[in-house]
Amino acid sequence: MSNNNENNEEKKDVLDEIIEEINALDGEVLSEEDTPAEEPAVDEKLEFDYGFLEEEDKSEKIRRAEMTGSPAGAAAPAEEKTEQKAEEKEEPEESNASAEETPEQTAYAAPPLRRTDHTGQSAPAAPEKPVRSSQPVRSSQPQQKRNAPAQQQRKRKKKKKRRSRLPGVLILTTLIFGVSIVLSLVIIGYGRDMFGIGKSDQEQLVVIPENATTEEISELLESYGIIKSPKAFQLFSQLRGSDTVYISGEHFLSPNMAYEAIISNLTTVEEEAEGESVQITFPEGITLLEAANLLEENNVCKADDFIFTFNSGGYGFSFEELLPTETTRKFYRMEGYLFPDTYIFTEGMDIDQVCQKIYSNFDNKLTADRRERMEELDLSLDRLITFASIVQREAATTQIMNLVASVFWNRLDNPDVFPLLQSDPTSNYAKDVVGKHMEVYDQKFVDAYDTYVSPDLPPGAICNPGIEAIDAVLAREESTYFYFYANIITGQTYFADTVEEHEANIDHVDMEYASIAAEEAANAAANGN
Repeated sequence: MSNNNENNEEKKDVLDEIIEEINALDGEVLSEEDTPAEEPAVDEKLEFDYGFLEEEDKSEKIRRAEMTGSPAGAAAPAEEKTEQKAEEKEEPEESNASAEETPEQTAYAAPPLRRTDHTGQSAPAAPEKPVRSSQPVRSSQPQQKRNAPAQQQRKRKKKKKRRSRLPGVLILTTLIFGVSIVLSLVIIGYGRDMFGIGKSDQEQLVVIPENATTEEISELLESYGIIKSPKAFQLFSQLRGSDTVYISGEHFLSPNMAYEAIISNLTTVEEEAEGESVQITFPEGITLLEAANLLEENNVCKADDFIFTFNSGGYGFSFEELLPTETTRKFYRMEGYLFPDTYIFTEGMDIDQVCQKIYSNFDNKLTADRRERMEELDLSLDRLITFASIVQREAATTQIMNLVASVFWNRLDNPDVFPLLQSDPTSNYAKDVVGKHMEVYDQKFVDAYDTYVSPDLPPGAICNPGIEAIDAVLAREESTYFYFYANIITGQTYFADTVEEHEANIDHVDMEYASIAAEEAANAAANGN
């Protein structure tokens, strides 16, 4: 133990001598320079931390403490001294201000490090030399120390309040710019619709009802695709003062017409610029080919042009959405959709206007009730019209159409027993219309329309049925009949449940024909013919 102590004392003496020499050199340097470099002020004497003394035995430390009269562990750790120095360095700058008020004061550097004996007694310090310090003497006024933290807090608060306004300005600018773009697009959209810019020039037949209001007319125009904004049209009409002068009836309008032109068309009676008016009546059961020839005979349009345009369609009427997309098996795509009625045309009338008049009439006849009934019977529109065309040509009078339709319903419901409908008018249409007007004759195509050869309904209508024939199919009257035979001369139709009854009816009709022929011959002989 004694050897260790002697070695420690020798090491400590050597270190103390080195520290004294360093302090002496620092004092000489500071005394020789008039403007020393700025260094942190040292207010306390440095003491050396002798780490190697920690290796001593705890019992030896206690013994030394008892000899010197100081408690064990009285020396403060180096860490605490460091913290105290750090706190003193954070004093406010106001202390410098007080020092500047007395520039004549001269500060001296702290004395060199004090050497402490290993027994705990302080050894005499080396002679102190006056050293000029570059730092003024620190003021010891406690009030300045208390005020310093408050000033620092105020500075920090001011920094926190300085927030940038740039994000808010950017958000507001973006919002205003976005709203401006939306409003511009809306205004442009209304303007394009109001002046008909960039819209189709195809004329559309619009039928204005009697005593229709501006609101009803605007909604009707929107449904036809003439305008896009009913509200804008209503406002324009009110500003123009045309709310009560609309003329009911048929009007041809196009989407590219401006609101002013549309209102002018709906409020004035157009004079016929081309030729005279022509009234044409299409009877029930007329074929499309017969109707085309009738139009040409009255100088309305060419027959071939009418057949081509009418079969092309695409005018946007609601019933067109129900038409089949596959029509390769049909001879005339729109056979059956020329609704029999009386129409008023003009000589040399535009072919699209002629077709639209007929399309519009059919669309009006296909009411919501009839469409609902079609769904109940699971009938497509094309199948309904084809079925009705057969009934139209088979029934001698409208009074027996329901029973004629019931016979075909019964046969369609029993395909195993009655695979063929066996309708004479279908055979006639196949031979006279399809077979004679094909560019390249195809027997299979012709046979498809002949219900004596092909099962089920034909691929298309064989004529244009009237509303009574259509309603007869939709009525689907219940009966037990599978046969009927009509006397064409008298219009009398005979129905039968079995084939035997049917053959008896045929014989009866033949006898009637013979009786009528004999009567006509007797009348001719009496008249000398």
